[in-house]
Amino acid sequence: MEPVERLDGRALLAIAIALVTWSSAYAAIAYALPSFTPGEIAFARLLIGSLCFVVLLWVKKLPLPRRSDWPRAAALGVIGLTVYHVCLNYAETRIASGTASILISLVPAATAALSAWWLRERLPLRTWVGLVVALFGTVLVVLSSGKQVEADPMALLVLVCVMATATYFVGQKPLLARNSAPGITALAFFAATLAALPFGWHLPQELVTAPWSHIGALLWLGIAPTFIGYLAWNWVVSRASASRVSSFIYLSPPIALLIGWLWLGEVPGVLVLLGGAITIGGVVLANMRKRKVRS
Repeated sequence: MEPVERLDGRALLAIAIALVTWSSAYAAIAYALPSFTPGEIAFARLLIGSLCFVVLLWVKKLPLPRRSDWPRAAALGVIGLTVYHVCLNYAETRIASGTASILISLVPAATAALSAWWLRERLPLRTWVGLVVALFGTVLVVLSSGKQVEADPMALLVLVCVMATATYFVGQKPLLARNSAPGITALAFFAATLAALPFGWHLPQELVTAPWSHIGALLWLGIAPTFIGYLAWNWVVSRASASRVSSFIYLSPPIALLIGWLWLGEVPGVLVLLGGAITIGGVVLANMRKRKVRS
């Protein structure tokens, strides 16, 4: 399947669903950490997500990917899901959320660079300029929102997350071109869950003593950011270039602040709003395409 030239309304809606659900994951992880270890949280959300995919494949009668693609899909699942979630959860126990937000914002640029090298995607200058502008806006949003930013060796784990995510986004692109998005995503989750099993040996005992609210946080993580978020995101990646779609990740911090504004009454300052506007402008610039002149 050839990628579409423009992201239509359905694709933009799917991106919005992924970003909103992913933006909620940071708070849910922090909420569940008092009752579960970072590894147990990662295993739980991957397990719940995998069970959701089992139900989806069974109800919709969807096929798994072709056998020849299983090793690659499984390897990408371990890299992009197991490594990412375990490292991010452990990093959140030591570093400030602002530090993590800024470092995670490197994902679009890393994805674009990896796409240019791995998939030979030729990105126009306006795309690179848009990515840089959006990154500047994201950093301004984080710094202006009062989130603490600090240097800590644990921040290196977030950089591992950045490379793992970029590898996952770019590496699965050829697989999505010849397989269904649900099938590829499901297989990646199955492999990721098995790889995360050593981190979840004591999860059953912890579930017995954990409060229901913390168990609810695990359910939310497994269903919303994990199952729904990744399914929506991979569906869009199957329709457009990985570098182009990943540029929307820059919108995560502004979306998180918007949620806080509407839900918690946390009114953002002028610089935050300015940073959000710059971020949106950068994303728009990165996704602009030349109009074809009709002869």
